[in-house]
Amino acid sequence: MSRRRARPRLRLSLALQGGGAFGAFTWGALDRLLEEVGLELDVVSGASAGAINAVLLASGLASGGRDEARANLERFWSAIATRGMRKLFAASELVVATTSQMSPYEFNPLDLNPLRASLLRGVDFAAVQRSPIRLLIAATRVKDGAVRLFETRSISLEVVLASACLPRLHHAVEIDGEPHWDGGYGANPPLLPVVAASHTPDVLLVSVIPTEHRDLPVTKSQIEMRLGQITFNGPLQKELESIALMRKLIRQENGPTSGLGRKIERLRLHHLSAEDYVDGLSELSILSTDWDLLSHLRERGRTAAERWLSRAYEVRPQNRT
Repeated sequence: MSRRRARPRLRLSLALQGGGAFGAFTWGALDRLLEEVGLELDVVSGASAGAINAVLLASGLASGGRDEARANLERFWSAIATRGMRKLFAASELVVATTSQMSPYEFNPLDLNPLRASLLRGVDFAAVQRSPIRLLIAATRVKDGAVRLFETRSISLEVVLASACLPRLHHAVEIDGEPHWDGGYGANPPLLPVVAASHTPDVLLVSVIPTEHRDLPVTKSQIEMRLGQITFNGPLQKELESIALMRKLIRQENGPTSGLGRKIERLRLHHLSAEDYVDGLSELSILSTDWDLLSHLRERGRTAAERWLSRAYEVRPQNRT
């Protein structure tokens, strides 16, 4: 496969937000980043769809390098748009819209989950554990709402399913005897942990959940969609506010007093937001698996990454390491 001309080396950590089908935007961004010969990835965190993209990336890199990682992502997202998967996700969307009084233990007693088979086909979890990148995958512990972060060597199929477990659609996923739900409720994506673990000050946040909504939601489905967007953006907003506050305190104290403080002071946080590149994103469903939508999101993700890379190399030479 042909490569683009290599530019100066850039070391980067990633924080990948979850958001169902909107994760195809992240697929596109990763696809473009993997073409960049001079780009080296350090730590990658994710929740929900962000976690899925992270393990697809890690599995591909460990199994066959950049080309295999790109192919791995494409195979997974293409499979999501197959007729059988579309039917399963359409049924899930109908359940969300019509069965607000029923739990998944009632309407889905066998806990049928189309992601399980797709992940088993697309991810070599033994390869993930020897991947050249380090992973941080978030899940939410049901009993106390605490965020659990799973590092590379502890990541399994059940960890990823837990990270993507929407409690209105699927049974809680047990890990070490503890039930877990979607990681997006507590860390979407884990951001401060990436900063703490990263060996580079450059961290790229890829967010896919809309933060703004143009019109007042008035129907039941509109209200529920907007509440979901606010809920899954909440943890990220809190982490961004925490980083801003820590920077302010560091300035007031005339310098950092801890290792994390030094990393916060040096941090160069970059941001790719899907809503900046996809018109009408806040009106779309995260459960849609229509190929036209997924491929559009992918192309917009590639465009976003291309534009960011141009700025990173040409406008911000200090990002070269």
